[in-house]
Amino acid sequence: MERPAWAPRSIDISVPSVSRIYDYYLGGSHNFEVDREAARKAMEFMPGLPKIMQANRAFMRRAVRFALDEGVTQFLDIGSGIPTYGSVHEVAQSASPGARVMYVDHDPVAVAHSEAVLSGNEHADVLAADLRKPREILASSQVRQLIDLDRPVALLLVAVLHFVEDTDDPYSAVAELRDALAPGSLLVLTHASFEGIPLPQGRAEGAVDVYKDIRNPLIMRSRDDIARFFEGYDMVEPGLVPMPEWRPDTAPEDEDPFAFSGFAGVGRSA
Repeated sequence: MERPAWAPRSIDISVPSVSRIYDYYLGGSHNFEVDREAARKAMEFMPGLPKIMQANRAFMRRAVRFALDEGVTQFLDIGSGIPTYGSVHEVAQSASPGARVMYVDHDPVAVAHSEAVLSGNEHADVLAADLRKPREILASSQVRQLIDLDRPVALLLVAVLHFVEDTDDPYSAVAELRDALAPGSLLVLTHASFEGIPLPQGRAEGAVDVYKDIRNPLIMRSRDDIARFFEGYDMVEPGLVPMPEWRPDTAPEDEDPFAFSGFAGVGRSA
């Protein structure tokens, strides 16, 4: 298997990665055959997976524009993945050129590609770190240089918490980040759930098993469990809803049924 020029030497290109599988679903080019193979296997059970990812990205862009409208111009995107067209910094900086965006990911390909994309962009940066270690993120000199933690920040946890197992206590990580951010900060979140998937649960579980097989278990939480991440936040209207129903630009009834899999919401800290 040939190693493409953009793949850091340190990574094992025979092991699939969640962020590269996501890149493949979105039609990106930063993925390997092992990633495409895992994606195709998952799609045998859930053919609408790319539609879910597209709905995630569309929600994220609407939420970024909402944050800017609210006067929040700093973004901390944890589990940011491989930047594709319409990433946070593009959406934010096209509307507000001084907007600051800090990407955080633990996938070396995502970090290397982000560094290449952000080269020369003084208001955006990427940090190699893990959501499960919020203290390391908050203490990082890169974050401190770019983000003023005394002013409101939009914390983006888009399609990442469902890869954090309960044993790693994702609720504590989210609470620790909340407590470190200034009042008026926003939590922008999406999360996978069996609720809303237009398939029998047994069939959807086949796709979940693919992620288990590649040692990146996909944790499907209920709407109530997902709502717990917003403790300490006031929900922004319309609350925690299927992705196409959060302040839509177009009629939700025109969306693919798979786009309604899982939940999205935005909360504001008091």
